This record gives sequence, structure tokens and C-alpha cells, in this order.
Amino acid sequence: MYAPTLFRDRPRPVQVILGGVVPLMIGAVAGIMVGIAPGAYWAVAAIAAVGGVLAGFEHRDGWGGADRGLVGGALYGIGLLVAHAIAGTDATVSLGSFPPLLAVVTAIIGMLLGALGGRIARGMRERTGVSTREAPTR
Repeated sequence: MYAPTLFRDRPRPVQVILGGVVPLMIGAVAGIMVGIAPGAYWAVAAIAAVGGVLAGFEHRDGWGGADRGLVGGALYGIGLLVAHAIAGTDATVSLGSFPPLLAVVTAIIGMLLGALGGRIARGMRERTGVSTREAPTR
């Protein structure tokens, strides 16, 4: 069974990189691709979606995955919009009539994907009897 290290058990710098920098950078790549090729943009978006579900696996349940997905999705959307603005290209894919709203949409999608991953991981752990509860302090 796939049993990743829980996000809360990772060192703080790793948490910052995995929870903040990675979604922001993937969003930046998507922001550049949105002005170049729609196929490349959708490929990056699909990779980000899979990453969102897998990130949920690093949490005890769907709620933890949803929290991380909300932040990751928002950072992805912000990275996409900022990189697209810096690139100065015309979007080959619609960003909506009010592009800043895209960050809210990607945050909601990220939340749902992270929750899905967290819920799947919890179900897998329950079936195999793996505990993710914290050890009692003495």
C-alpha cells in the first residue's frame, strides 16, 4: 500500500516547498503555457490535478486534504495569472470574463481534489489497519 509521510510530520521547510512553492511554480508554468498552446496548458492542468489528489494522501482524512488543496489551488491560480500577465501573451484558453476569479475557482477545485485524496487515503489506511493518530504524551 502507498503510505506517504504525513504532511504534518515533514520538516517545516519541506512543508513550505511542497505546500506553497510547488503549486505556485506549476501555476506559473500553466500561466506561460496558456499563452502558447492550449494542449500544453491542459496537460499541465491535468498534472496539477493529479498532484492535488496525491497531496491529499499526505493527510489523515479528507478535511486535512481539503485545507491543503484550498491553499494549493489558490496558489496555483495566482501563479497562473501572474505568470500569464508577465508573459504578456494572449490567452489561447478562456480565463473567464474576470480573470482574478480564476484563483477562487482553482482554490475550490484544489479543495475538492485534496479532499478526494485525503478520503481515499483514509479509507485505504482503515482497511489495512494503519493508524495515523498521534501518540499520547506522557
